[in-house]
Amino acid sequence: MSKKNKQVEEKPYRKPLIKRRKPNRSIAGDVFLFLFLLIVAFIMAFPIIFAVSNALKPLDELFRFPPRIFAQHPTTDNFSDLFVTMGKSWVTFSRYLFNTVFITAVGTAGHLLVASMGAFVLAKYEFPGGPTFFKIITVAMMFTGYVTAIPNYLILNKLGWIDTYWSIVIPAFASPMGLFLMKQFMEGLPTSLIEAAKIDGANEWRVFSGIVMPNVKPAWMTLIIFSVQGLWNNKAATYIYSEEKKTLVYALQQIQGGGIARTGQAAAVLVVVMVVPIFIFIFSESQILETMASSGLKD
Repeated sequence: MSKKNKQVEEKPYRKPLIKRRKPNRSIAGDVFLFLFLLIVAFIMAFPIIFAVSNALKPLDELFRFPPRIFAQHPTTDNFSDLFVTMGKSWVTFSRYLFNTVFITAVGTAGHLLVASMGAFVLAKYEFPGGPTFFKIITVAMMFTGYVTAIPNYLILNKLGWIDTYWSIVIPAFASPMGLFLMKQFMEGLPTSLIEAAKIDGANEWRVFSGIVMPNVKPAWMTLIIFSVQGLWNNKAATYIYSEEKKTLVYALQQIQGGGIARTGQAAAVLVVVMVVPIFIFIFSESQILETMASSGLKD
């Protein structure tokens, strides 16, 4: 062996140096970006802060001009007055609450099940008319509830569902937004994962419930938030006429229109109506961000 080859063999191994990529921003750029995001966050949070502050203001501060953002003498009298007013109604507060919770829970569960099962078939199976059906769903998203109100009413009236919970619950099952969202997300799920489960002997329902749904959790969590927000804030005044079947939002908005004397109660109503969707969004924020980041990715 030559001396040159011996030197090459005896040369110790050195780990390759990994160069970390440094951001191109300067410290001043980082500070500017932080301040910009802080301002944007304050602008987005300001309506919520102002609404909660108004609900805690006594009447004299609510009519003060120019208005102040924060209550100088915070009080919960507006909320107590609201519950007293609701208690004087011949339909109890608990009944209104039950109606809203029932419609929201059943409508959301049905929407999730129908949208997920339909999206699974559209995303992972090929059948005649499948692409055309999905195009129809995409077009249906262009029409608002005001456009479809009259056809919906005629169909529900023919079925005998007017003035029942089902007039709100059943149409919620067929919302095209949920089907579109779930289908786009399921397309990013590897088909090989489903095929491997079938080789192991899993049937269609086992594949759907045990393989597909756990892997698309961010999508259906986002779907639940959108559905809860829409159903919780639904007044249902177009289809439900009986007072004992009215929703909580409808009853609260009737109080809100009670005149100047109920201005404080109206401020409390706004907080009560928005608190449930906000809490659900806060607890599921990470799932929503993951859905928005991943729904456009393909296998």
